[in-house]
Amino acid sequence: MTSTDNTTPQDSERISKRMARAGLCSRRDAERWIEAGRVKVNGVKLKSPALNVGPDDVILIDGKPIPDKPETRLWRYHKPVGLVTSHADEKGRKTVFDAMLDGMPRVISIGRLDLNTEGLLLLTNNGELSRHLEHPDTAWKRRYRVRVHGDIDETALKNLKKGLTYEGVTYRSIDAKIENDTGSNTWLSITLTEGKNREIRKVMEALNLQVTRLIRVSYGPFQLGNLPSGEVEEVKRKVIKSSVGEDYV
Repeated sequence: MTSTDNTTPQDSERISKRMARAGLCSRRDAERWIEAGRVKVNGVKLKSPALNVGPDDVILIDGKPIPDKPETRLWRYHKPVGLVTSHADEKGRKTVFDAMLDGMPRVISIGRLDLNTEGLLLLTNNGELSRHLEHPDTAWKRRYRVRVHGDIDETALKNLKKGLTYEGVTYRSIDAKIENDTGSNTWLSITLTEGKNREIRKVMEALNLQVTRLIRVSYGPFQLGNLPSGEVEEVKRKVIKSSVGEDYV
């Protein structure tokens, strides 16, 4: 199947990208929806995401027309401990989206914070923007305040800048500095650009340190600041443009 014949290359885009730009889901989820048979283009159920579509193609998701691309919006959210960063949890735990304020549109997170991690979580209605900002190649720095229990080896902390392989997983360069040493508990400032699953907890474990509190305080140019726990604040459109560029706005 191909997209409409009079569509120019400039007009066409991958079906998964079109779905993400509509704010329905991420590209990865779009591919899963297609594989599950939930997507039709011009009356034909898709079997593969390998399709370009144009503005004249009729796209149905679960029998409903795909919405027009909404204006890109972005929010800062102060995630509390105890919430899962998922739209649905197989264990029935409360999610960050269950806790959203009334009036919020459907949003997706840019990256994730695990159950016991708190702090800054960016939310957007644009799946393509989410994919771009969470990709390691974008190289946006994520900074955390980390409270650890155990004896600090300052040389080992400095060597994290060279990267680390632990339990078969290789982590990129990590900048870790001591903020405040109170004896058995130490606060560290940790900056990374990758954000693999449970990365900080695993890396600290490799240094024989136990994480007792983990707070994300910034993601790229966006700061947690004084945003109260559980609160959401929308980022101004001009700030989005200056931070991520016109292509994603």
